Amino acid sequence: MRLAALVLVSVALLAGCKPASKDDDRPETARAFPRADRPVSTPGENRFSTETQRDSVNEAQTVMDLAEIGEGMTVADIGAGEGYYTVRLAERVGNKGRVLAQDIDEDALRELGLRVERERLDNVSIKLGGVDDPRLPEASFDRIFLVHMYHEVNEPFAFLWRLRPALREGGKVIVVDVDRATDKHGIPPALLFCEFEAVGFRLAEFVRKPALQGYYAQFEVAGERPAPDHIKPCRLADKLAAQKS
Repeated sequence: MRLAALVLVSVALLAGCKPASKDDDRPETARAFPRADRPVSTPGENRFSTETQRDSVNEAQTVMDLAEIGEGMTVADIGAGEGYYTVRLAERVGNKGRVLAQDIDEDALRELGLRVERERLDNVSIKLGGVDDPRLPEASFDRIFLVHMYHEVNEPFAFLWRLRPALREGGKVIVVDVDRATDKHGIPPALLFCEFEAVGFRLAEFVRKPALQGYYAQFEVAGERPAPDHIKPCRLADKLAAQKS
């Protein structure tokens, strides 16, 4: 009896001493994908500026014009936050269009829900997303907006891989961001391009504009979506060197 008890204790101790996996700090749903070789900005600290300030330089109008947003389109606003783009997209697409506002911050979504009700935006719906999965319905969107938020995505390969099927034929992903380090609320364009290309996107347009205090990048689907274990990760140092050359 004593021997059996000692064996059980030993097994339990050995189990407790099991070495940690190198991926223990990642969501299980992302571990089939490569780890991103870059730091990540802290979510919730990127309140870019007030809506009045952003409107004073026609930020949203500039981005929506570049993205060719028109009446009747269906658009997803990922990382919608307080809804700066959501409400302006809702007006642009009109009653026959739809806007899905998504975020991983439940408090932000509650506040946005109150705003949507207050402003009677009947063409807006709200959805909670995941850190490595935007949880978008397939073949549903003409445009997907990622505005000043992509640098906060911890698992970009899993996130983009799961986002891609949500585009309709001819759909585009719109990124607005700043050319600076990813832990300083921005992302160097060369690294952005690489991460999108790794999961089967092609850069369709790239514009730097003062109104954006950064840049506009537009991506479209190119070729087959690779299997998660066939995705080639992007090395930050290589991309920064390429950008400087």
